Amino acid sequence: MARHTLKHRSRKAGLPPGALVHIGERKTEAIKISVLDYDEQTCHESELSDLEQCFTYRERSSVTWLDIEGVHDASVLEKIGECFGLHPLVVEDILNTDQRPKVEDYGDYLYIVIRMLSDGGEQGLFSSEQVSLILGANFVLSIQEGAQGDVFDPVRSRIRSNKGQIRKLGADYLVYSLIDAVVDNYFIILEKTGEELEELEEKLISEPKPETLHRIHRLKREMIYMRKSVWPLREVLSAMQRRDSSLILSGTVFYLRDVYDHTIQVIDTIETFRDMLSGMLDIYLSSISNRTNEVMKVLTVIATLFIPLTWIAGVYGMNFKQMPELSWHWGYPAVWGLMAAVAAGMLVYFKRKKWW
Repeated sequence: MARHTLKHRSRKAGLPPGALVHIGERKTEAIKISVLDYDEQTCHESELSDLEQCFTYRERSSVTWLDIEGVHDASVLEKIGECFGLHPLVVEDILNTDQRPKVEDYGDYLYIVIRMLSDGGEQGLFSSEQVSLILGANFVLSIQEGAQGDVFDPVRSRIRSNKGQIRKLGADYLVYSLIDAVVDNYFIILEKTGEELEELEEKLISEPKPETLHRIHRLKREMIYMRKSVWPLREVLSAMQRRDSSLILSGTVFYLRDVYDHTIQVIDTIETFRDMLSGMLDIYLSSISNRTNEVMKVLTVIATLFIPLTWIAGVYGMNFKQMPELSWHWGYPAVWGLMAAVAAGMLVYFKRKKWW
């Protein structure tokens, strides 16, 4: 995925700042814009078929949440940027879907980037998607890459049913709710990771295989990517708590502090899982080494048993006429008895020495 992103980034080489070029994977066929416009008494939900309708929500006194799915069409995002007065560099960053989590203050709005993780199904533990949030005085824009489904359904449900304080508070509380939904989903991903780690531990002890090693390496890569997605979010929430912008009200700081604590818990869990995976890799290598040693021990014992037997067979395999044992009536069974006695004696000796 990193190589794929860097390959697309080469398209921007030599272009001036603010050049609108989509970098990343196209995850939807058409851009979809949905609107939730609400205050404490009313709530209106709709989907926009015409970009010109966005201008009607620019100066409303109610809180407007425009959720945009799909960033592959630069012309659409350019018009949305014109509608809400976004800086060209902000629109450029929205189109570049390999951004690290960050927050930037542009005076009358904040630009926030977070990474939304979701279950990757059979393709992997999780998939990642960039979400850009624009916080204005009375509006919030959430721009997603367009992957099917998101983690914002609980927030939408609370707005529709007027549960909690979300319809009583402003746009900054809505941004907190969206970030909180993303962070809560991290715990779901980590819970699934923990279950897979427990399964891997059992297999490492009972029957380590190359497939187990491949799963360990995959989990290590995904934990590194998840750490890269979550670690900068701590700085974002810390900056928002300082209230450098007037768009963040004092009442929302307490909620931001709570989601900040959750982010720290996620980071600590990721670090714990990374240490466990490193330990599992050592356990796997030790298990393979021990199994190899056991096999070598068995082969060594067998080879050692056959050394005297080979010597006896070699002596009596010589074709000299003056070998009195060759003419004995019981010579053949006597040699077999001697060989069996030597082998049994050596096995008893190995047992006493605990070599077998």
